[in-house]
Amino acid sequence: MLHFSRDFDFEETASQKKTIEDAFAALLKEHKEGFVGYYDLPKNSLDIVHDVKKFTQESELLSSDLISDIAVIGIGGSSLGIKAVDSFISSKKTASRKLHFFENSDPLDISQNLAQLEKKSTLFVVISKSGSTIETTSIFKTVLEHFHIDLKSAQSEHIVVITDKGSSLSEFAKDYKIKQFNIPNNVGGRFSVLSAVGVVPLTLAGYDTLSLLKGADAFVERFFQKKENHILQKACFMYEHAKEYPINVVFSYATYLQNLTKWYVQLWGESLGKIDMNNHHVGLTPIGLIGAVDQHSFLQLLIEGPKDKSVTFICIEDFENDLQIPDISLKHIEKTDFINGSSFNTLINAQCEATKESLVNSGVAVDTIAMDKINESNIGAMIIYFELLTSLLGAMFKINTYDQPGVELGKNILYEKFHKTKDN
Repeated sequence: MLHFSRDFDFEETASQKKTIEDAFAALLKEHKEGFVGYYDLPKNSLDIVHDVKKFTQESELLSSDLISDIAVIGIGGSSLGIKAVDSFISSKKTASRKLHFFENSDPLDISQNLAQLEKKSTLFVVISKSGSTIETTSIFKTVLEHFHIDLKSAQSEHIVVITDKGSSLSEFAKDYKIKQFNIPNNVGGRFSVLSAVGVVPLTLAGYDTLSLLKGADAFVERFFQKKENHILQKACFMYEHAKEYPINVVFSYATYLQNLTKWYVQLWGESLGKIDMNNHHVGLTPIGLIGAVDQHSFLQLLIEGPKDKSVTFICIEDFENDLQIPDISLKHIEKTDFINGSSFNTLINAQCEATKESLVNSGVAVDTIAMDKINESNIGAMIIYFELLTSLLGAMFKINTYDQPGVELGKNILYEKFHKTKDN
């Protein structure tokens, strides 16, 4: 269960009420007309979980327990959400298969990943919505060559493809009779973690993806029933104070939430950094921090630097780990003895509260999301929460939340540079 609180004033004036109602109506229209499909993923993807389990039982390779590693080949929306769930849940329980991620063009990273894997025990999951993502296809070719995978033989069973139906990657999979799962056309990459993109590899790894989806579904249902009004008010506050607070910081007090903050950064930056209908550049700059580590790096800037940031804290109420700080007194550093005998769970949450209080006292706009514990249901709800918040802000800014023309510009320049180099 997630608990929400805020330390900024919001009285909901007539003007703010209209902003909220218009944004909610925009999302309701997107949902009902099917223009945006991520709202339906928590329900629709339940069938994918069953399909993956059936595929596992019918696959000679997977049913034999030979596969111990799942290598995900994808970038951005095709990897960050999976990593967010995997790292968070794996902090508490071990998956039946280990997930590995090929997501960058960095040759050292690729080489080190390849060295950790063996062909006979690895299933390679290639993920690209468009089917032609340059990083993904380049790494996939490298995997094929490195492991001498003959696509015309039974070795092709070591590959699963996740892509749009009819994409170039989908047609490739058809030609070589490779198992493929498809992404709905109306679901963008960065909103796709609850589609086959995340559900397939996470289910194959052994996570409880049914609970993941049900946690998200319960939250989105409450949202459209107007039972989660706090998210509407928060979006309105951030929209109205976008010039005053152009930067939003997510301060997560748990090491294993680091990949969730990275996923949030992509979601927020790629969705909200746009040119609106009046040709104005809009958006909120996302920053992800991890507590208590970044208290010793970024907190000074938050408190005494420019007051141009809002801060969202994420904490876990019960880590379900009773590791204690020993009751040991060390000569010359006795001043830290006050914490002796307390649990680290108590310490990290006390640090979170102290940091939050220091920011509130310094005039920073702060809100908090508290998870009662680490489980799939909570991370599912957290994912849909940030997606809904992003869509609400996009509606308020009156931008297309779901395209990314700036990213496409960079891709086009890359293609032109390589073609010119080859032509010369």
